[in-house]
Parts: sequence; C-alpha cells; structure tokens
Amino acid sequence: MSQAEALRAPRPLWTFGLLRSELLTTFRRWRTLALLAVLAAVPILVGIAVKIETSDGSTAGGGPGDGGGGPAFISQITNNGLFLVFTALAATLPFFLPMAIGVVAGDAIAGEANSGTLRYLLVAPAGRTRLLLTKYATVMAFCLVATLVVAVSALTVGAILFPLGDLTTISGTRISFAEGLGRALLIALVVAASLVGVAALGLFVSTLTSSGIAAMATTVGLLITVQILDQIPQLHTIQPYFFSHYWLSFADLMREPVYWDDLTRNLGLQALYAAVFGSAAWARFAAKDITA
Repeated sequence: MSQAEALRAPRPLWTFGLLRSELLTTFRRWRTLALLAVLAAVPILVGIAVKIETSDGSTAGGGPGDGGGGPAFISQITNNGLFLVFTALAATLPFFLPMAIGVVAGDAIAGEANSGTLRYLLVAPAGRTRLLLTKYATVMAFCLVATLVVAVSALTVGAILFPLGDLTTISGTRISFAEGLGRALLIALVVAASLVGVAALGLFVSTLTSSGIAAMATTVGLLITVQILDQIPQLHTIQPYFFSHYWLSFADLMREPVYWDDLTRNLGLQALYAAVFGSAAWARFAAKDITA
C-alpha cells in the first residue's frame, strides 16, 4: 500500500468520529428536537385526559377483558401509573413514532445532497459503505432515543398523576413493580427494534432523490399507505408481510406466561426489511452519481 493509499484508508477512530459527528448533528437539529418534543407531549396529553375522565370515579377506556394493547392498558392506568408507559407506546407506535423515524431517515442522504455537503463527506476517507452504515446507525439511535423519550415521559406523568405499585398483567396475574418496570424497559426496546425496518426503508428512499423534503414525504406517505392496507380485511393474506402488522405484539410481554410467537415474527420481519432495503440502499448509493 502506498503512502497516499494509507493516508486515505479509513481508520477506526475516524469512523467513530464520523458517527459521533452524525449523532451530534442529528440531535442538535431543531427539527429533531421538535419531533422529540411532540413524542414527549403525547403521554402528557393521554395522562391528563385519563385523569380528567376518571375524576368522577369512572373507568377510562375499555375493560381489562378487551384483550388488545391500548384499551386493556388504558383501563388500568388509574390503578397504576406504569400502565401509562404501555398505553403511550401503543398510541405512538402506529403513527407518531414511525413518522418521526421516516422524517429522520428520509433526510439522511437526500438532505446532505440537497445542502451540497454529500460530496464533501465522500472526499473524506470514509467511503460510501461506511457513510451509509453511519447514517443507518444514527437513524437507529434515533429510534431508540425517540422510544425512550415516550417511555420516560409516560413514566414521569404516570408517577405524578397516578399511584405506582404492584401491577396486574393482561393474564390476570400479579407482578411486582420492579418486574413491571423491567418489562416496561423490555417493551420499549422491542418497540425501538420494531422500527428498524422503517429506518431501512427511509434510508433507501433517501438514496433515490436529492430532495430531503421529497424523501421525507415519500417515506411518510409509504408508512400511511401500508397502515391503511393493513386495516383492509380483504388483504388478510398478505397483511402478515407488512412491516407494521405485528407492531402491537409488544402487549404480549405483559402476559403471564409471555406469548413469544408474534414477538418473534415481528422481530424477524423487521430484520428481513432491514436486510432487503438496507441492501437496496447500498446498491443504489454505491452506484449513484454524486454531483452535490
């Protein structure tokens, strides 16, 4: 290897520096902070609404026998504020969380091209593959942070407005507050993992255009379209292959014993989407003519 090649070869420390720079840039943007603020506000609004609704002693939402994620959790919030975490995640996962991920992922590459900084990033000894992996890692970090923002906001509001203590699972068994807190953390991690497919899809769309706004709009549009298709009964044959189909399976972590079938299907489906669209993004970005 010549001296010029050695100088140009990417070094591990430079790669970590690039990732650190991407994380700081992403989380310092006003758009990112606004998205996180909206996500944090959802549990606050839900908690206040439940508090007002139950101020006369009535029960919020549906009963414990409803069986799903949202209604069963809502009915338990007044008994234990920890259930606000599960309710908030169930409320934000179908739209708010994936929309936020779609905005960040859609802007990852297209935003750089639109602002004219993509070519300069590639001049540095990163290479297209490393840059794309860094962008994807940044989006996945946002998935985790966004989910934890919802969970922490819900836990804080739940602790302020409602009592905390031992809780009853969907199956009717009692578990300690510490175990419930552990399950809440596990549910938050599963929800974050449920968004990796959306992150890969958004990154792929971002490589198709040089307009950040177009990439974000396209990604969010695809999310909405898939959500609508997932609700049409006539499409039940193909619905299990939609990335959103098993999103609410995290409710099974609040059963005793835990139902793992839909959870594993969800995680496997997300891994498949990440592999397919991640590979497509790499193929497109590797062959893309960078002019900006």
